[in-house]
Amino acid sequence: MHILLVASAFNSLTQRVHAELRDHGHTVAVELALPDRPLPQAVRRHAPQLVLAPMLKTAIPREVWAAYPCFIVHPGPFGDRGPSSLDWAIQEGAEHWGVTVLQADEAMDAGDVWASVPCPVPSVSKSDLYRNEIADAALSAVLLAVERFASGTYTPCKQGGAHAEGTPVRIRPYLDQSVRRIDWDADCTRTVLTKLRAADSQPGVLDVLLGAEWYLHGGHPEAGLRGVPGELLATRYGAVCRATKDGAVWIPELRRRRAPGKPPTFKLPAVRALGDRLPPLPELSPPRSSDPRRRTWTDITYREEGSVGFLSFSFPGGAMSSEQCGRLLDAYREACARPTSVLVLGGQRDFFSNGIHLNVIEAAEDPAAESWANINAIDDLVEAILTTTDRLVVSAVAGNAAAGGVMLALAADEVWCRTGAVLNPHYRLMGLYGSEYWTYTLPRRVGAVAAERLLREALPISAVSARDLGLVDRVIECGPQDFAAEIGRLASRLASLPGSPSRIAAKKAELDRQESSESLAAFRERELARMRRTFDDPDAPYHALRRAFVRKERPPRTPPHLDLPASAAARTGARPNRSERVRVTGTARDDLSPRPDGWYQEN
Repeated sequence: MHILLVASAFNSLTQRVHAELRDHGHTVAVELALPDRPLPQAVRRHAPQLVLAPMLKTAIPREVWAAYPCFIVHPGPFGDRGPSSLDWAIQEGAEHWGVTVLQADEAMDAGDVWASVPCPVPSVSKSDLYRNEIADAALSAVLLAVERFASGTYTPCKQGGAHAEGTPVRIRPYLDQSVRRIDWDADCTRTVLTKLRAADSQPGVLDVLLGAEWYLHGGHPEAGLRGVPGELLATRYGAVCRATKDGAVWIPELRRRRAPGKPPTFKLPAVRALGDRLPPLPELSPPRSSDPRRRTWTDITYREEGSVGFLSFSFPGGAMSSEQCGRLLDAYREACARPTSVLVLGGQRDFFSNGIHLNVIEAAEDPAAESWANINAIDDLVEAILTTTDRLVVSAVAGNAAAGGVMLALAADEVWCRTGAVLNPHYRLMGLYGSEYWTYTLPRRVGAVAAERLLREALPISAVSARDLGLVDRVIECGPQDFAAEIGRLASRLASLPGSPSRIAAKKAELDRQESSESLAAFRERELARMRRTFDDPDAPYHALRRAFVRKERPPRTPPHLDLPASAAARTGARPNRSERVRVTGTARDDLSPRPDGWYQEN
């Protein structure tokens, strides 16, 4: 089927839908819904069999939905309507939520329902939830809806009709800052965290801090510090700790409120954003040993289970500044000093890495110099991984990865990826040649022809397609909450395999052979020479593209590489990855089988 994705932005969910529909043998094109680009004309040009909107902030015009079947992906359960669905779910403490695929109609979110899939709501930020549990449910719902539509026999369910008995329609308003506001004198830590998580990563919680208005982004509990409610207590790795009435919270990022007539602002590490406003505060290192009773925050942790070491990191948005790369390199070297045979590198869930930190670079006094420092810092980390010869290194990719973050993962001996992750192994959309030793690791894994195609097409690929290409060694089919446990089990098994010691012993000889053929330093030198020319050229597209990306400027048109129909099955020669969970049913009741607790589940 030829499917057109209509979206307000090519965000994480739209990318995943794009990649997985291609995996299922469909051809897929994208049209961004932009103010100055008439959508009806664009849709007619694509002549799709189905229009699908994974993330759309505006209504589809009548001219479009009256002429083409249009499906809307709504991040809420059957009967939920409104623009702040996930925000309300977290704000009100929902334990279960869901995703509904419905047909576009005159009223927003009021059309017939083609699929509805539930999901749990763990205690994480909205953006984390959206990229993981919500995205998993959305893909199940999308694939089910597309399969049902293709059958020509399925009857969608009308909202508020007989089939939806027991699921009343609930229309909720936009969740504005008057509801999100934190009362530092009255709100307990749990309430503060709930409000911060419901607003992350957008729009943030508007607050006053040190005489200025800021949007607060991110929130993590701190059980060991106390102070006057609202007072700043300490800093750690760029975050600030702020007192609540019964504890404290760590806030990693801030965004200055935009002043009238000024350019858009963007998120920065809190300490960097506050700058000279920040009073002298203690910089607190995290506890050396993990104590479950001492809840605190840090972005890098290390633990051991037998002969396996786990070096976990989680940076906001997946971006890695020079400072973060340096700290992660120090932690990596410390981990390599431990007597383990397997080292697992990665997060527990959500982003693996998106490479260099464009926001920090944009805010620097000299963005070119900061770009150069950042790319060298991440190259140092990749080099350390590539030259580790006394143990096996595994990249555990729990969530999305892009650009240098993908190449960071490829430096390991094995790459294990959760089935819901989306990879973007390319740089050109930011006007960069790229570094992180990609000219060595990417062709080594997928071949020169496939490497060139991935970089040129600049399209997202699913974990399954990445495995089929050789980019990923193992795909782990599990929920986001179960990924860490699965990785632990598989890593322990890898450490105990009889062949692992011989693999480790062979690493030194393999590196020596490579160095005698063409040194790793030569790959790095060539890559960095290209990057240096770009950074130092004020007219290079990179600088304008970085600025537009950081400030979330709308593109003037849909990027050409998304405008063309794409099919992963046709491109790679792989057979479509048909999911056994997707099947056609003949009645709309099937998605609404009640459980004893009153929730609804997909049959």
